Amino acid sequence: MKFTLNWLQQYVQLNNIAPEKLADDLTMLGLEVDSADPLYEELNGLLTAKVTSVKPHPNADKLTLCQVAVGDNTVQVVCGAPNVREGFCTVIALPGTILPGDFKIKKSKVRGVESQGMLCSERELGLSEEHTGIIELPDDTKHGQSFLEISDLRDILIEVDLTPNRPDCASVIGIAREVAGKYRTQLSIPFKDIAYKQTSPSFSVEVENAELCPRYAARLIRGITIGPSPWWLRKRLLSVGMRPINNVVDITNFVMLEYGQPLHAFDFDTLADQTIIVRTPLQNEREFTTLDNVKRPLDPDILMICDSKGPVAVAGVMGGLDSEVTEKTTNVLLESACFNSISIRKTARKLNLPSEASYRFERGVDPGGTLNAMERAVSLICEIAGGIAEQDGIDVYNGYKPVEPLRLRISRTTDLLGLPLTLEQVSELLESIEIRCTKQDNDTLVVTPPSFRVDLEREVDLVEEVARLIGYNDIPISLPSVNLSYPQQDQERIRRNAVCSIMTKLGFTEAINYSFYSNSYDAKMLLGETDKRCSHVKILNPLTEDQDVMRTMLLPGLFENIRKNIRFQRTSCKLFEIGDLFFPVQGKPLPDEVPRIAGVMTGNRYGLQSPLHFKEDDVDIYDIKGAVESLLEEMRLRNGSEMNVIRLIPAENGTVEPYAEEEYSFSIIHDNGIIGSIGKVKDKVLREFGIKREVFYFDIDFKALAAIPPAPKEFAALPIYPSVKRDIALVVPAHTAAGHLVDAVIASKEKLVEHCDVFDVYQGDKIQRGYKSVALTITYRSQTKTLTEKNVEKAHVKLVSMLTESFGGSFREA
Repeated sequence: MKFTLNWLQQYVQLNNIAPEKLADDLTMLGLEVDSADPLYEELNGLLTAKVTSVKPHPNADKLTLCQVAVGDNTVQVVCGAPNVREGFCTVIALPGTILPGDFKIKKSKVRGVESQGMLCSERELGLSEEHTGIIELPDDTKHGQSFLEISDLRDILIEVDLTPNRPDCASVIGIAREVAGKYRTQLSIPFKDIAYKQTSPSFSVEVENAELCPRYAARLIRGITIGPSPWWLRKRLLSVGMRPINNVVDITNFVMLEYGQPLHAFDFDTLADQTIIVRTPLQNEREFTTLDNVKRPLDPDILMICDSKGPVAVAGVMGGLDSEVTEKTTNVLLESACFNSISIRKTARKLNLPSEASYRFERGVDPGGTLNAMERAVSLICEIAGGIAEQDGIDVYNGYKPVEPLRLRISRTTDLLGLPLTLEQVSELLESIEIRCTKQDNDTLVVTPPSFRVDLEREVDLVEEVARLIGYNDIPISLPSVNLSYPQQDQERIRRNAVCSIMTKLGFTEAINYSFYSNSYDAKMLLGETDKRCSHVKILNPLTEDQDVMRTMLLPGLFENIRKNIRFQRTSCKLFEIGDLFFPVQGKPLPDEVPRIAGVMTGNRYGLQSPLHFKEDDVDIYDIKGAVESLLEEMRLRNGSEMNVIRLIPAENGTVEPYAEEEYSFSIIHDNGIIGSIGKVKDKVLREFGIKREVFYFDIDFKALAAIPPAPKEFAALPIYPSVKRDIALVVPAHTAAGHLVDAVIASKEKLVEHCDVFDVYQGDKIQRGYKSVALTITYRSQTKTLTEKNVEKAHVKLVSMLTESFGGSFREA
């Protein structure tokens, strides 16, 4: 939006406020000022002049020799303008003056006669395209004066970058309203609160779609004379970069910039049956010729202004060629309307026809200001073009929508702005920009947004208005009272990230497979018909036939990963995956999602490491078991002085997975329940997947794993006293797990025991059938002193006695 400082002061008193201060205040009001530049600075050197005599040029028929008075001097100028005459007041550029376009005036000879300057036309000064003659000033103009001062051209051009939610400021009056509110001065508007009748004896108006055209007003003006506009009007348009055309068109453009209400003037005598119909095109109306003499295609949803024969204008965008105002026009029908913003935006895009009018209509024109702008234009046309307006016009307002009042709480305003405000202060601020307020109670205002403020929809919008008018820089800085507690974090997500990091450190690579696979995997994994994992959520539109159900196991995807790696000569793999399994729930539309973690190992124990450093041994059951134990220890689920939180025991009948070898299977136990398994995959299963190598796996319920609280972290100083080790070799029944002996030693709570481990299990010669030898090494240490033989022996005898009694064991003889 462009306007000048002098133009703005026609509606609001600025009280000598500096342009820089005004630009800063407008920006803080939310109207960002892009530039504020002096106008016509290049015309500083031009002076007024008076032609005292005119003689024919001795050597040219079309040139004249003029004596021109410029202050105390008289200069001779050769001129070719047809309108020059004796006593003519105009503008002169003396030698040394630089005109727009970097054209420097010099003394010169024209057809042998000296010329000491140039009498200027409007085009030569960059004011317009007029070049039929030199500029004519009033006869009483004093010569030798600054042309900028005499013509009132010295001004400041301000350009504001408007946001889409402030269409009310796409006008000089809209900007002036904001300025008046900021500086608490009076706003002066030429016309307001105008009303028309609904009929006219000379023409009729019909609006077929009130949704697309909520309001349409028209007024007839007879007996006008089309001609050039007066200088003050042309100056206003030129100052903002708009080209003057004729007095009627210039007035419609001026009022559009002044009120933000686009207007259109029809040649009344070209309208068939003196009728205006606002409608969309008929089926046979497929193109229309606009003012720029271009035929444009019409869509059925484009709103048109028509007479009884057909379209005469594209509503809100551009008029038609056949009804435009020309030099022969004597009667004008003036249109002022409010069109649907979305409809105009679509029309302007479809026709590729942006205009000043569509710019305003597509953002939202004030329906309450339609007649005010109309009356202003009618008044100017009658004054400048000599017309006589009919007493009343037609105002069709079928799309009227009452404005819903808003309630503004002063306490809420105070809380949001951090300022102590009273109801009277807030009311005064809002009233300063014509937002009407009434008191409901001591803390509440009932606010009625004006029709030109389409952006005021909520209480917080009104709070923002108060903040703008106070001034953001005047709102004190304060720290809000903030609860520094943070929301509860998802422990399962935290555990998942930690597990991924641990598994990666153990040499595994994370795999991410699709959550859907083929139901043929049930048979390949040797699952029984009653197995829960054979119940699937079916996909209605699968990507492929091999992805027709949601998965109930992670292992098939990992087996496929191994097969693909082997095909690419990656024969050693350590993979793991954390993902959801999906099980249908009867009576519910969504399945039950169960997170799980699974891993597989195959090939060389050390992967792709060089055989120069590591022996090429294949992985076995102890590698996968060790990986799980390391994972659990890193998660602090196997540490502490109590019995292990999670135990790994050989799988028994009924707990072995159908796809695992029974002799190589372990169950992962927590709280007497199985939460996972470890084992070797059956060769039959591997053949189904095309794998010819041994594969070991683990599969754990991740939700159950994440729900187990880890052992607390404890700190202990490094030991300063030496440790003592003692070995025990016991013969126990073959069914006794060696780990149970270790558990018993730890659970004894003997305070000198620091560590216990199995270092040998033996069955064979010298060991009777049904028994085995288990050798333990126990580390003793005191935190307060160096142990003596007597201290260690006492504790050791006590543990030996406990083990022999608890497990029916005996000392092994050498």
